[in-house]
Amino acid sequence: MKSQWECFLQNLGVWEGSFTNFSPQGTLLKDVPSRLSLEGFNNNQTVRLTLCRLGRDDLVLEYSSLGRSILFFENGAFSEGLIQLGPFSEFGAELALIHQNRRLRLVQLFDKNGQLNELVLIREHLAGTPTTERPPLQVDDLLGEWQGEAVTIYPDWRSPDTYSTTLQLQLDDAGRLIQSTSFGDRTITSTATIKDSIVLFDQDPQKQVQVLLLPDGASATSPLKVQLRQPLFLEVGWLIQPNLRQRMIRSYNDKGEWVSLTLVTEERV
Repeated sequence: MKSQWECFLQNLGVWEGSFTNFSPQGTLLKDVPSRLSLEGFNNNQTVRLTLCRLGRDDLVLEYSSLGRSILFFENGAFSEGLIQLGPFSEFGAELALIHQNRRLRLVQLFDKNGQLNELVLIREHLAGTPTTERPPLQVDDLLGEWQGEAVTIYPDWRSPDTYSTTLQLQLDDAGRLIQSTSFGDRTITSTATIKDSIVLFDQDPQKQVQVLLLPDGASATSPLKVQLRQPLFLEVGWLIQPNLRQRMIRSYNDKGEWVSLTLVTEERV
């Protein structure tokens, strides 16, 4: 099994793309070209990150170890964010997927009142490789049954868990989305309304969860409001090919503590 540092090194290279800001309603606010270099030194014992974005000063960071707020999977996918939800403080996290020469990263940000405030979609490819991008995601792209495998890793570095998953998505006669998710031996069924690029799971007015359909086959799942003493999760999805999808889920318990990170790779059957 690779160390966390070895998993981090899967991201070495020069990544070209853009940072695209969206409102919680899916309105495109701005799109800024970007170039991010991750370069290893001292036999890859040190990594220098250089981020160049149009109209902003370059950001340069050096790493020789990793903090407690970030976890990596063996393919280089990762998530970084706050490890504790606190009262009257801003909250957020980044979830990053990787496939061959491409990365898709999503930052979800909440304001001091816990309201979903902004999303940043970062689409990147390795410099010098083709830039093939998927069309914006539509609900129809996801209908059907998906079977996959999930790997869950933990901030306390205990052994990962691996288990099978099933996701079924269908529309009822009224046009509502019915979703059934099975993780191992547990199945959860929920329904949502669809309006343009927003899928809203609104059965419980106190715990409304929104899925925003985004460019490049991406989706962003988040509560409209994060609340103390309620568990929550943030999720990014990426339709890499018509019948291949990845999802990453960052979960917090009812004490607001970050407890796990799950990567699902699924195929339509």
